[in-house]
Amino acid sequence: MNTSTYARKDETERGHLAYWPVPFYNESTTEEVNNGMADQQQLDLLQQGVEVWNAWRDQHPEILIKLSGTDLSGAHLSRAHLIDAYLSRADLSGARVGWTIFGDVDLRTVKGLETVIHEGPSTIGTDTLLRPEGDILEKFLREAGQSDTFITYVRSLTQNPIEYYTCFISYSSKDQEFAERLYTDLRGKDIRCWFAPEDLKIGDEFRRRIDESIRLYDKLLVILSQHSIDSSWVEYEVKKALKKEQDQGKPALFPIALDEAIKDAPDAWAAAIRRKRHIGDFTKWKEHDTYQVAFGRLLRDLQASTIPPMRQP
Repeated sequence: MNTSTYARKDETERGHLAYWPVPFYNESTTEEVNNGMADQQQLDLLQQGVEVWNAWRDQHPEILIKLSGTDLSGAHLSRAHLIDAYLSRADLSGARVGWTIFGDVDLRTVKGLETVIHEGPSTIGTDTLLRPEGDILEKFLREAGQSDTFITYVRSLTQNPIEYYTCFISYSSKDQEFAERLYTDLRGKDIRCWFAPEDLKIGDEFRRRIDESIRLYDKLLVILSQHSIDSSWVEYEVKKALKKEQDQGKPALFPIALDEAIKDAPDAWAAAIRRKRHIGDFTKWKEHDTYQVAFGRLLRDLQASTIPPMRQP
């Protein structure tokens, strides 16, 4: 293999500057890469360190990166430029990433993605996220710095149908015990939902974040009780969901009841729910079997192919 030399310097343990040659691929090597013969050479470069790798990539952006099936377990990939890299079936178990650039990279068949150690956020291009088939492990995306809201939005753009609608849970803090149980059970069924006490970040503007979540999540799941009917926050969230229905022309509000307060509630928004909506019955939610039946019905109604009907006035 013909090489040119790039002088790279670093500090040795004694504090002196050390120089050594870094091999670069020339035109003949590019042809070898395109013929699928340079995988091991590229792996050797990557194993020399991120600085060596990035310098080579900057010099040769046209070369096809073929790391498919390679063993990168435990590799230090923080700040590595992995744009356009073929990583099919590569093993990243225990690899360290952070400020790593994954641009137009197919991560769907990468092994050990759930064990990758994130030393900081990474850049993941939309061309990597919007693959037509399969999902990148959500744990990896979240630990790479992607927010739940962004992950939900990206999934809504893919061609794969989402099995369940995503949900914003509206409730009174006095019904916290039930809300936490419902949230945990929904997440256990891989249903993406927003839950204010856990999902709000320190410093978030409360109303702005609520508005954003109601807009991005498919449905508002409102927990009705005497406490929530008396809550100005719940009233605000329900009205936002009703406005979303009006704008989009499709149901967005899923009411479930913990007691019978909704039957006699005088508030206009509560009366509108009572007249026009089928309300899920969770009044006996503390009884395990009854709760499971009600939860099963809720799952059925949250299936993306099912739209619970609205009553006619």
